[in-house]
Amino acid sequence: MTTETLEVPYLDITDANFSITSDQVHDAREKSWYARTNYGIAVLRYAEVRKILRHPKVRQGDVAWTRLNGITEGPLYDWWDSWILHKEGEAHQRLRKAANPLFTQKAVAPLGPKFRALAEDLVDRFVDRGEFEFVEDFADPYTTGALTRLLGLPDEEGPQLARHIDVVGLSFGLAIKDNVDRIEAALAALYEYADRLIELRRKNPTDDLVAGLVGAASTDGALSETELRDLLVLLIVGAFDTTKNQLSLAMKTFLDNADQWELLAQRPELAPKAVEEAMRVNPTTRWVTREALETFEFGGVTIEEGVTIHVFNESAGTDARTIGDDPKRFDITQDRPPHFGFGAGVHHCLGHFIARSDMAQAFAALSGRLRDIRELPGAVMMPDSGNTGFRKLPVAFTKDENYTYQPDSGENV
Repeated sequence: MTTETLEVPYLDITDANFSITSDQVHDAREKSWYARTNYGIAVLRYAEVRKILRHPKVRQGDVAWTRLNGITEGPLYDWWDSWILHKEGEAHQRLRKAANPLFTQKAVAPLGPKFRALAEDLVDRFVDRGEFEFVEDFADPYTTGALTRLLGLPDEEGPQLARHIDVVGLSFGLAIKDNVDRIEAALAALYEYADRLIELRRKNPTDDLVAGLVGAASTDGALSETELRDLLVLLIVGAFDTTKNQLSLAMKTFLDNADQWELLAQRPELAPKAVEEAMRVNPTTRWVTREALETFEFGGVTIEEGVTIHVFNESAGTDARTIGDDPKRFDITQDRPPHFGFGAGVHHCLGHFIARSDMAQAFAALSGRLRDIRELPGAVMMPDSGNTGFRKLPVAFTKDENYTYQPDSGENV
C-alpha cells in the first residue's frame, strides 16, 4: 500500500492500553484521514468513513474470522457463514429483500408501547431506593424483556435465552477457539428456540416479526428453511448485547451531562434525538472492519486487495470537519449528520428501527422518573475497543414524586 507524502500516523491496536476514543486517535485524525496499524489501516474522519462503508470494492471484514481461528467446519462455522452481513451481491440482496418489509419503522411501531410498559415496570422495582445498578437492575432485564416481546416468548424464558446469547457472544472475541464446544451447545439451544417459534407461528399465525419471516419462507419462497432458521438465530443474538451495551454507554453520557437529562425529562419527545446523539459521541460499536475485495485507489492511497480496513466510529462521529464546532459536545436538541453506529450502505443494520425504538422508550421512562442523577463509585467498563459497554454502572437519583405514566404515552416517542 502506498502512502501520502506527509507522514501517516501509526496506531498499535493490539496494545493492551490502546483506547479507540483516546487523544492518540484524535490527534492522528488531525494529521491524516487514516492511520497505519499492525493490521491494515484505520479510517478516522467522517467523510472518508462514510465513503468507505459504501464502497463497492470492500466487504465485511470478519467474514473469515472463524477460518482465521482454525474453525473450518461444524455448526459455528456454518452459522457464521450464513450471516446476511457476510453475503454480497445477489445472495445479500435476496435475503435483504425478504426481510426488509418486516423491519420498517411502520412495522416495528407497535412494539413501542410494549417497550415503554416494560421500562416503567422495571423502574417501579427500584424507584423508591434512590439508587440502582444500571446494568443489573435495568439494562440487562430491559434488553431481555424487549427480546422476548419481539419474539413473542414468555418473559420467564428470557434469562435462560440471555445466558445462551452470552455464550454465543464468545465467538466474537479472541476466546472463540477455546470455547467452540460451549458456543456450539448454546447455538444448538438457540436453534431449538427458533424451531419452536417457527412451528408455533405456522400453527397459530400472528402479526409479528417472526410470523413475517415464517411467511417469507412458507408462502413467498424468498427464504429457504435453513435461511429462515439462520436468520432467526442471528436476530436473537444481534438484538441483545449491542443494545444492552449502548444503553449503558448512553446512561454514562447522561451522567456526564446532567443538564441534558433534565432537558429530556421536560421534553420526552427528544428521546429519539437523544439516542442518536449518544450513539454519535459514545457508540458501543467503536469500530468495524472491512476487507478490500480488489486493489483500488481511495483518498490518494492505493489499498491493496485483502487489506483490512478499520472504521473508527467514535472518531468519525466527533470529527469537527463535518460535525462543526465543539464536536464532542452532547446536545440532544441538535440535528447532526447521521452516525455510523448502525453501519451504512448495503450492510446498514436491519434491525435499527427496533433498537432505536427500545432505547428511546427506555430513556423517556427513566428521565421522567429519576431526577438529579449522579454516578456512584464502582463503575466497571469493558475494554475501550471493538464493541464495548459497562459491566457495572451504579447510579443515585431523586425520585420524581409527581410523575404519572399513561399507558399510551410511549407510542409516539
